[in-house]
Amino acid sequence: MVDIATRVYNHHWKIDPIVRSLIDTDFYKLLMCQSVFRNRPDTAVTFSLINRTKSIRLAELIDEGELREQLDHIRTLRLSRGESTWLRGNTFYGKRQMFRPDFMEWFEALQLPPYHLEKRDGQYELTFEGNWPEVMLWEIPALAVLMELRSRAVLKGMGRFELQVLYARGMTHIWEKVERLRRIPELKLADFGTRRRHSFLWQDWCVQALMEGLGSAFVGTSNCLIAMRRDIEAIGTNAHELPMVYAALAKTDDELAQAPYRVLEDWHEEHEGNLRIILPDTYGTEGFLRRAPDWLTTWTGIRIDSGDPIQGAETAIAWWKSRGEDPRTKLVIFSDGLDVDKIEDLHARFAGRVKVSFGWGTLLTNDFRNLVPGDTLAPFSLVCKAVAAEGRPTVKLSDNPNKAMGPKDEIARYKRIFDVGEQKAMEVLV
Repeated sequence: MVDIATRVYNHHWKIDPIVRSLIDTDFYKLLMCQSVFRNRPDTAVTFSLINRTKSIRLAELIDEGELREQLDHIRTLRLSRGESTWLRGNTFYGKRQMFRPDFMEWFEALQLPPYHLEKRDGQYELTFEGNWPEVMLWEIPALAVLMELRSRAVLKGMGRFELQVLYARGMTHIWEKVERLRRIPELKLADFGTRRRHSFLWQDWCVQALMEGLGSAFVGTSNCLIAMRRDIEAIGTNAHELPMVYAALAKTDDELAQAPYRVLEDWHEEHEGNLRIILPDTYGTEGFLRRAPDWLTTWTGIRIDSGDPIQGAETAIAWWKSRGEDPRTKLVIFSDGLDVDKIEDLHARFAGRVKVSFGWGTLLTNDFRNLVPGDTLAPFSLVCKAVAAEGRPTVKLSDNPNKAMGPKDEIARYKRIFDVGEQKAMEVLV
C-alpha cells in the first residue's frame, strides 16, 4: 500500500503528476464523448471553471506557474497501449466492445486542445474552446488539478509526522464510515468522487478501502484508470452536459422544449440495460417527467442529482405508477451531496419500494473536515461546465435554484418554456 504521507512530503510533480492518464477521468465522460463524436462532432463549445465557493480564493492559494505546469502536462498525455486495449476489449455493463473502432482511433490520436487562463478578483478564469468531443474531456482533469493543488497548498507547510497523523486520522474517518455502511442490508454503492477528490492517491486508497470493507456491496468506481488498475467495474452513464448543449443549439422554443428528449433518443439508439438511466433535473424533474414520451418509462431507472432527494425519488415512483410501470423493478441512483447519514436514511426509506443505489462523491474522496486548523482542507464546490455552444449560452435550472447557471434572461426563458414553478433553494454543500 502506498505511504501517502511520505509521497506528499516528498512531492515532485514529475513523479506524482496530478493527472496520470487520459483515462484518469469519469466513465460517463467517455460514454458521452462517444455519443457526441457520433452525433455532434463539429459543434463548437466553450467550457469554463466556476467556483461556487467564493470564499476560497484559488488564485491566492495556487501558484499560477504550478497550475500551468500541470495543465501543460495533461496536453502531453496519450492513451497507452494497455489503456487502449482495456477500452477496446473489456466488458462494460455486460457489453463487449462498448467503444466503437472509429471512436477509439480518434481517441488514440487525441491531444487535448489549448486552454486559456487568467486571474480575476482572487479566482482563476480557466476556459477551453473547440470541438465538443475534444473540449469536453478537459472537465474532469481540470477539476482534479485545481482540487489537488489546493490540497497541496494547504499541506505544503506540514512536517512528515504531522502528515502521517493527518492521513491516519483521515483513514480512520473513512473506515468508521465503512463500518456503518457495511451494516446496511443489500447496499449497492459506487465511488463517484473523481472530480473533487483530495488527490489521486487518496481516491485510490478510498476505493481499496471500500473493496475490502464492503465487498460485493461496492459495485465499482467512476474513475476509469482506477477501475482498470484495480480490476473492478467502471460505473457511469450520462450527465447534464448533453441536454445543456442540445438545448443551446435549439433554434425555436419548440425545439428547446424537445431538446432533453432528443438527447435520450440518441442515447437510446446506442445503449441498453443499466446504461439507460434518466437524469431528469436539468430543467426541472417534475416537468420533464410530466412531458416525457412513453418509451422513456421502459428505461432502467433514474438518477437523483439535485433538490430534495426524498421528493425526487417520490416523484419518480409516482411517475412510474402513473405510466403503468412497477417501481420495484426500477433503479433509483442517489448522487448529490451524499454522506453516511443520508445514505442510511434514503436506503431505509426506499429499499423494497425501488432498487436503490448510491454514487458517493466528495465526502468519500475529500472529507478532511475538522482535521486541520481553520478547517482549510474542507471540501468546496468547484465545477467546470459547458457555458456556450455555437456562440449561444447554455442554461441549467436544476431542482435546486442555487445550482442554476446561465444569463438571467435565458434562465427566465427556460423556466417559462419548461414550466418551472417555485423551487426550494437548498445549500450547495459540495
